[in-house]
Amino acid sequence: MCGIVALVDRRASYADLTETGAAMLAVMSHRGPDNRGTWQQGPVLLGHNRLSILDLSAASHQPMVVDDAILTFNGEIYNYVELRTELERDGFRFTTTGDTEVILAAYRRWGSSCVEHFIGMWAFALWDERSQTLFCSRDRFGIKPFFYAFRDERLAIASEIKAIKCSPLFRGGLNEQQVARGLYLGWMQQGTETYFNDVTILPAAHNMEWHDGRLRTWQYATLPTDAESHGSFDESVATFRELFLDSIRISSRRDVPMGICLSGGLDSTSIAGALASTGAEMEVRTFTAYYTGNQRTDVDERPYINHLLERYPAIQPSWCSPSDADVAESLQRIIWLMDAPLPSSSYISQYFVMKLAAEGGVKVVLDGQGSDEMLGGYLHSLYRIVADFVRRGNVSGALAELNAHALRQGLTAGQRLASAGKSLLTSLRDEPSLYRLELSRTAPWVLAMPSDDVAINLAMPRGSRFNAFLANLIHTTLLPTLLHTEDLNAMAFGIESRVPFLDHRLVEACFRMPSAHRFHRGETKRVLRAAMRGIVPDAILDRKDKTGFITPGHTRWLRGELRYLLDGSWKELDGLVRPEAVRSVVERYRKGDNSNALFVWRLAMVRAFLAA
Repeated sequence: MCGIVALVDRRASYADLTETGAAMLAVMSHRGPDNRGTWQQGPVLLGHNRLSILDLSAASHQPMVVDDAILTFNGEIYNYVELRTELERDGFRFTTTGDTEVILAAYRRWGSSCVEHFIGMWAFALWDERSQTLFCSRDRFGIKPFFYAFRDERLAIASEIKAIKCSPLFRGGLNEQQVARGLYLGWMQQGTETYFNDVTILPAAHNMEWHDGRLRTWQYATLPTDAESHGSFDESVATFRELFLDSIRISSRRDVPMGICLSGGLDSTSIAGALASTGAEMEVRTFTAYYTGNQRTDVDERPYINHLLERYPAIQPSWCSPSDADVAESLQRIIWLMDAPLPSSSYISQYFVMKLAAEGGVKVVLDGQGSDEMLGGYLHSLYRIVADFVRRGNVSGALAELNAHALRQGLTAGQRLASAGKSLLTSLRDEPSLYRLELSRTAPWVLAMPSDDVAINLAMPRGSRFNAFLANLIHTTLLPTLLHTEDLNAMAFGIESRVPFLDHRLVEACFRMPSAHRFHRGETKRVLRAAMRGIVPDAILDRKDKTGFITPGHTRWLRGELRYLLDGSWKELDGLVRPEAVRSVVERYRKGDNSNALFVWRLAMVRAFLAA
């Protein structure tokens, strides 16, 4: 929900602060169509664009003032009902029925450690008049965005980069390191870095405090990568089912209509099935995009979705099939929304799904982000599983995994050998060096800077290689990009997107499970499949492929309605690339070579982003 702004600037006049805050809120008006509010005193301004989800009354407008604390908040604290009951026992009294007032009370009760009591997603700034301190926090997985600029004791905070660009603290300056990571790895950010030198990210699971011109950040939560339990698989399944269903229950709290972004895959279908199986089938509305018209580029999950609709016939599905012309018409707005080049055309599908949901009158959607990252849903998980066997000296276990995967996927002899080679390489290298290898070898190097100059900042946490891989997926290599696009695509249409798999209780429980409970003998997300047996149709549980909201963009759109993105001199990339290398890879693509199609897409998106 919502868009937040916070400014602390002892050098700015009251009028200048007012003007800056107004401009920052205006450029994010799509995030909060229901109300706009500001609170200003001395050098401090808090602003808020409200998307009303809980307690729709004016009493829950923000910034909210309770005694001498003022809050601007984006997100949802799903366990606010339970927290309010606990706080009432401690003597606190509430005048609203939403979660914003609960945050203020929790801060008075527990101080900065209040966030450790929250289940949900949040990014907020809280001005404490008593201590003259701005306390800020971001949820454990960075579901809600938090960008800031800080210089000479002056601070500007916002939910979107485009708002930071309205601040006098923004002076421009492209982060060329991030351009390289975006082109070759598909990351839209790394750690605290964005595409702009002046714009910083508050990382997930971090708090921040401004006091007397000084800024301090600290981490309040970590993943238990080395705390493997010794419970049985059946115990893991029971734990997963209990926590997942409870996450669905509390993340469904709202006072407005809700829907589900549905593909035919396991994750979103599990959310829909979990809701429908609880007796709320009549209330379940789903939204899906599909593409037809070209056999080579068709992306149509409706046959799998129909299995779910046969099981739960009262579910109300909605469908859209964006034409190539629809994509071309919307692309410039999507590029503007994202504040970064699109690393894949799949995020365009998500945009149209959110548009469909908005047209259906929905203000909240549930989506399946996070499942793959904590359960090993990607192919590269196999290499880490095998690497763990190799590093323990268990060659038979490694071979069993490789053989099971090969049989499950129907691999050729050459593909089997490639899997074994990648697994062996993974056992010999740490995560940073593996991604550095990917950076330098996955596509022709076209940048002016050498690949060795690009910083790859990944952690190697204690525990299994499998957990280390997943932890980096969550914190750096994939999930931050997925959540960035999820938030902006949803907010473009005044929709709040919730991701029930990223309930920290569930994520931490999965990281404590033995690896084999999540990935075993070629079966990905094993514990989820077992937990959903009887709730999700077997035809979906037993799928061996993996498809999300993907598109025919890399191979069809860029040769059709979007072919203009490849025309011209590419002067927008002057100084960033070696022109002859770009011309070579683009010309091969034009002639039908798809070996670097995704890379050409990313090149085109960097160009479009810089020209916007």
